[in-house]
Amino acid sequence: MCQLFVKADANLWESHTRSLRIAGVVTSIRLEQYFWNVLQEVAYRDQMNVNQLITKLYLESLDADHDIGNFTSFLRVCCARYLSLMADGYVERQPNSSLSALESKTIMDKEKEDTQLRKLTFSNIRNEQH
Repeated sequence: MCQLFVKADANLWESHTRSLRIAGVVTSIRLEQYFWNVLQEVAYRDQMNVNQLITKLYLESLDADHDIGNFTSFLRVCCARYLSLMADGYVERQPNSSLSALESKTIMDKEKEDTQLRKLTFSNIRNEQH
């Protein structure tokens, strides 16, 4: 199992820093190449570049009153959730299909329900092993 991860392209975990302007303030974000790749895919789907996507995520997070003290972690979680939503079949990997056009409330409700079932399943497995 670990070979799936250990033998992966080492370039994927190399960190890269990008400078961008968010709401008029120049900042820099350091992420592993893997996350930059995922952000590029997400941005492409909604006809944006990565800087536009990051700015949109930042401003919408502020509007939602999220604590974005560690914005880089937030971006990593966004990437992981995007991939998880595809793996679970809630979102198709269609490059020309806009994510903003999806019915997010319905997807998030189903995701929450499935996550609760998954937690229950995995906690039962762990309890059976002890």
